[in-house]
Amino acid sequence: MMQAPRRATVRGPTFIRTLARLTAADVPPPARSLSDQLSQWVDWTHAVALSTALDGRPPAALLDDRILRSADDDECARVRAALTSAIVADRAFAAATPRGPGPANAADADETLDFPFYRQRYLALQQTMEAGVGRLRERLRAMLTHGEPGMVRLAAVDAVMERALSRRERALLSAAPTLLSEHFERLRQAALTAADDAADDAPPAASTAWLEAFRKDMQNVLLAELDVRLQPAQGLLAALRTHAKN
Repeated sequence: MMQAPRRATVRGPTFIRTLARLTAADVPPPARSLSDQLSQWVDWTHAVALSTALDGRPPAALLDDRILRSADDDECARVRAALTSAIVADRAFAAATPRGPGPANAADADETLDFPFYRQRYLALQQTMEAGVGRLRERLRAMLTHGEPGMVRLAAVDAVMERALSRRERALLSAAPTLLSEHFERLRQAALTAADDAADDAPPAASTAWLEAFRKDMQNVLLAELDVRLQPAQGLLAALRTHAKN
């Protein structure tokens, strides 16, 4: 008896591993190292700006104690909590409610049975995350500019890298809804097949169980994406914390 080949273990952030778990296709390991890929993503104008930021000699500045205290408030935790709440409370994850007698209620219920509704909600939440994390990075960079030359240089490098990689990041993250659409259809088709096999004996809850499973998977992907988006800000905050301890 032949056995189906096992899928290769996918390594990387939770975001990548979660998406890989939900897809039917194998995810090949990267053919090039991260540094090689970055060299292809950064065009010459950004490369010049990055070189200037790295080679520059920013003037030294004293870090104001008030700025250090604000850094101790853990900006990342505050923003993470707000964005996590925005994801969890989104109407895409609202509990299914019985349809009312009116046509408007029927239309509202029907839209949650088709993927375009979830694609629109995913893209809206991506915009919310991008804006929230972007403001956080700006604030942390402003704090860094009050520090020693190395911290000022780090703020400049982060600003250049954000400009250089934002378009590529947006394009890569936009693949998540496409992968989720395939997962949505697989779950729905499996539920339809199971219902056909069981005929009229299937319990009523079986018709929506697949949708609740999808909603949970989509929420997990969004929360994992938030972790990825916050990583640069967490690095900036770590630099501030390290300086505050010295």
